[in-house]
Amino acid sequence: MPKGDNKNNFLKSFALVDLINRDDNLKRLLYITIFLFVSMSVLAPDTFLTFRNFSSMAYQFPEFGLLSIAIMLAMLSGGIDLSVVGIANLSGIIAAIIMTKLVAAEISGIALFLGLLLVVLVAISIGVLAGLLNGFLISKIGITPILATLGSMELFTGIAIVITKGYAIYGFPEAFLALGNGSLFKIPAPFIVFFLYAIAFSVLLNKTTYGFKLYMMGTNDIASKFSGLNNMWITIKTYVFSGILAASAGLILIARTNAAKADYGSSYTLQAILVVVLGGVNPNGGFGTVLGVILSVLSLQFLSSGFNMLNISSFAKNFVWGALMLVVIASNYYFNRRKEKKAKESA
Repeated sequence: MPKGDNKNNFLKSFALVDLINRDDNLKRLLYITIFLFVSMSVLAPDTFLTFRNFSSMAYQFPEFGLLSIAIMLAMLSGGIDLSVVGIANLSGIIAAIIMTKLVAAEISGIALFLGLLLVVLVAISIGVLAGLLNGFLISKIGITPILATLGSMELFTGIAIVITKGYAIYGFPEAFLALGNGSLFKIPAPFIVFFLYAIAFSVLLNKTTYGFKLYMMGTNDIASKFSGLNNMWITIKTYVFSGILAASAGLILIARTNAAKADYGSSYTLQAILVVVLGGVNPNGGFGTVLGVILSVLSLQFLSSGFNMLNISSFAKNFVWGALMLVVIASNYYFNRRKEKKAKESA
């Protein structure tokens, strides 16, 4: 066998390389990410290509990345989840109240560990309950996902405002703040959490029957129903997972800022939708990957950090983000149509 064939087989043995080779949209996004990284490295080499900058970026994007994966899951089902920021804030506020009321600053050791474990479990439970509500409204009541989650977003935000009366809650144990500001072997803790979630949901979508059923339902919900799939439970599970991701993002957010408030991250929802669509997820459902979302998050983070270092206005940043999304969507549409046309001609 020629050496070239051995090399190709070796590369194809890596699922990541194989996935990129099979997905033209993902390949183009990878090129864009590399282009943005190289461009910012050339324009601001003294500040962009530093460990301090990479570490700063690794602290900044994880909660945003978790919210993006949450919205991606909802989009794969053919819906959308506009309530992720509301879930994140409500979960964070409940966690903050427990920490300030029940987890005393002077406790340590096993008592502190159990107290913080309770905080995390309660916050995640809030995310599960919120996801159950969204899933029930959409799959059982039959409310359109965009309206159901828009209403629940206002509900969760309203509950958070009533609980806090509009004020911020602050003053958390140092051990909890490590979740947002600490590191392990110089790797930022928020990045580790994001990485573990990204791996977990990538496996969930690609290696389990749930992932197969979700993609099938998102592609054609009527066909999946007649194939014997329980669309209601698939939808509910999807929004529960979305709620868990949102709650986890809320925990990282309050740990990083050492405060919890009802209106944190108000711009994250639209930005997360931008990331998901830019990452190649089909808004109509049935197509998208966690890797695409990760590349999209990284490309926008490179762009944002580079613009800050070049002292470019935030207004220009929003303009470029929107222009980039339109260019990617238009190019994906063009190349996909061209590919379909060639397939028909060859048939």
